[in-house]
Amino acid sequence: MRLKLIKLVPLLMILFFILPISANAENQSVSSTKLIENASELDGDTVYYSGEVVGDILYRGDYAWINVSDGANAIGICIPASEAKKIEYVGRYRVIGDTVSLTGTFHRACALHGGDMDIHAEAINVTEKGHTVEDEPSTGLLFSAGALFLCALTGTILVLKKRL
Repeated sequence: MRLKLIKLVPLLMILFFILPISANAENQSVSSTKLIENASELDGDTVYYSGEVVGDILYRGDYAWINVSDGANAIGICIPASEAKKIEYVGRYRVIGDTVSLTGTFHRACALHGGDMDIHAEAINVTEKGHTVEDEPSTGLLFSAGALFLCALTGTILVLKKRL
């Protein structure tokens, strides 16, 4: 029995080294705070970043600028204009923007863009579609406004009667 195990070990070792083992590691997203606080160490590194597209999409020839907020800060992203067309909603008042993820090169002070901190990415993935937000009127606020209006009207009538 031991002899069979001893013969089996080299065969298993050979199979282990020959067969490819795929690593299914998921990209670890870097936060905007980490990018800002460690800008000099991360300058020129390839980073994975994700967040909500906010503000406006600024088209500049073959490229476009978007701002992506991870909830703490927003980072400027330079992407090809064709990639910017994937974005339907940008965050603003009463609108939740598309959530995107991207991999790109981080620049602490980009020489191409006037020294701004940015990420240059070749592609973005829209991971979650944005949507508009409907404001529902508050019934309590409506009743309070009606009551205050009646108080103001009553006060005005009393003042006018006293003058006459």
